[in-house]
Amino acid sequence: MKWLLTIAALIVICLGLAVIYGKYQWQINTKDLRDKLSNGRQAIQPKFYSEEELESLPAPVQRYFRKVISNGQPMISAVKLTQQGQFNMSETEQNWNPFTATQIAIAQRLGFDWDGHIQLALGIKVFVHDTYLLGKGNLHASLLGLFTLANIRDTPELNQGELLRFFAEAAWYPTALLPSQGVRWEAIDDMSARGTLTDGATDASIVFRFNSEGMIDSFRADARYGTFGGKMMEMPWRGRFGDYKIQHGISIPSKGEVEWERPDGTWLYYKGQITEIEYEFER
Repeated sequence: MKWLLTIAALIVICLGLAVIYGKYQWQINTKDLRDKLSNGRQAIQPKFYSEEELESLPAPVQRYFRKVISNGQPMISAVKLTQQGQFNMSETEQNWNPFTATQIAIAQRLGFDWDGHIQLALGIKVFVHDTYLLGKGNLHASLLGLFTLANIRDTPELNQGELLRFFAEAAWYPTALLPSQGVRWEAIDDMSARGTLTDGATDASIVFRFNSEGMIDSFRADARYGTFGGKMMEMPWRGRFGDYKIQHGISIPSKGEVEWERPDGTWLYYKGQITEIEYEFER
């Protein structure tokens, strides 16, 4: 019996050490990705927002900028935020799991890294890096930081998908949506407009819908690549924002949901909220 207890104790210790090692290695990878993002930063021009930029924009876009930022606002050069919420880990059923995440986004050269930790049963976690770095996408999921579940890098489909994510989430760093930052706006109607952003050889186009208060209420891309049944497939992708709050003088949504429009119906997979956000401004 003593030998059995000893063996069981050794197994538990080894598992504990493996978990610690996996987390440590994941932290090293996270630091490496974020150092590369930081090293790729470029100066932003102009350094301050001017309402003169709005003159030729669609009416709902003009209302939006006048609502969320003030004339003379310094351009956002970087943002760091923390999130919590729930993530649906299944493609066929409701399998919601809590997650926490940190994310950084860089306005020029644009990019981001989302470091999510999704809690499964028995204290097991899936670590996820969703990244757009120097024009290249990276989706890396790992069980406990030890066992790779997915690792997709630098394909045209993934690059487009990650640029779409950066673009959609710019409601959290709204100066990145200005025409001076490369966004081209087209009128649709009094409550919506299409924005297009190009980074190198990759284009991202999204229809933003605004609410009666002038804020971005939802977004929709006609096609974004995602992994379904182990295959990369193109489907409409959309999300909603809500619960706007003023952070550092900027009105941003604190809650959001994201879903796919699949042939069998919409499939909600992300529900989250921002718990903390910090900005760096161009000076």
